[in-house]
Formats: sequence, structure tokens, C-alpha cells
Amino acid sequence: MKISLALLILLLAAAWTGSQGMSFRSSRGNVPCCSKEKFSRQKIPGFRIRGYLYTPPSCAHRAVLVKLLKGMVCVDPEERWFQQYLRKQKKPNSTST
Repeated sequence: MKISLALLILLLAAAWTGSQGMSFRSSRGNVPCCSKEKFSRQKIPGFRIRGYLYTPPSCAHRAVLVKLLKGMVCVDPEERWFQQYLRKQKKPNSTST
């Protein structure tokens, strides 16, 4: 009886913390700012980019948080390679016959 009660409490706690974490991750209001030292200077291949978010205007430095398969990096939105990536994303897929 004691084991099943402890297991039930553990399952409820896990379900509650899991739902709390999900709501935190889906909130767009928690976009962090980037310090200049944290900016990536390397070109990131487009196939590695899973998404991106602009930092809020209240941040000291304009930046884009680029989501990769493993983590996120800060990028200057004026970087040439990032501008080229954005243009590719906006192009409609064309098919030739």
C-alpha cells in the first residue's frame, strides 16, 4: 500500500512539472537578450537551422537567436549569410517541367 501511494505521488509530481515546463517553453515572452561576447561569428549552414527568434527591442544588442538541433546561438541579424538564409526562406518553391 505504501509503495503504490508513493508511486502515485511521484507520477502526479512528474505530470505537474512536465506541464509547467511545457508552458514555459512555449511562452514567447521569455526570449533572452544576447551579449556581444556570445555572438557566433561562424556561418551556420541552413540545413542546421531549426528556427530563429529576434530578441526583444529592450535588449542592448539587436540579435537573432538561431535554434539548432542542439541548443541556440546568438547571431547578428545583419550578417550576410543570415540575410541570404532569410531570402532563401522567403522564395517560393519553383518546379520546372
